[in-house]
Amino acid sequence: MEEILRQFPNLTENQRLQFEKLQFLYEDWNAKINVISRKDIDELYTRHVLHSLGIAKIIEFKSGSKIMDVGTGGGFPGIPLAILFPEVDFYLIDVIAKKIKVVNEVAKALELKNVKAEQMRAENVTSDFDFIVSRAVTNMPDFVTWVKGKVKKSSNHELQNGILYLKGGDLSEELKSFPKAKQYDLSDYFTDEFFETKKVVHLAL
Repeated sequence: MEEILRQFPNLTENQRLQFEKLQFLYEDWNAKINVISRKDIDELYTRHVLHSLGIAKIIEFKSGSKIMDVGTGGGFPGIPLAILFPEVDFYLIDVIAKKIKVVNEVAKALELKNVKAEQMRAENVTSDFDFIVSRAVTNMPDFVTWVKGKVKKSSNHELQNGILYLKGGDLSEELKSFPKAKQYDLSDYFTDEFFETKKVVHLAL
């Protein structure tokens, strides 16, 4: 939690409280519905919350933007980003109903008015978005197939509309079909060794 306050010093009191509540909420829900591995729950703020906020080191979403989080699991990266950007609309989807139940309960407990979560496949979504975010749910070629046609044509951010993907390791093979994809090393922003090989990949669509 200290690292989040250090990295994002301009949080409001309400945002700080929302971030602080995450540990209790996820521990409580994880005991009923296992959405985070047992070892990761102890490292919630580093491996889930701060990792999710890595996207915010690459881009500041503008007020009124629409973001879809595909394969959100327990709500990452969507929930931390929704706390950080209260004026941005987040649509969190996953195919597993019990995970979406946790997301909805956490969003309700935090009084996040900018989050909508549904059990849904990305292919079946009919809206379009400024950006589509995700944490390594599949390889990039498959992911692009899932979300093609769901990105707004007109961009109003410095980065062109498209995918912001949290991924680790050597991605050269996976991204060779996407020469315009840009990788941002999270180790440039966060010192914890967890981030040594972690990246945000931006792919304009």
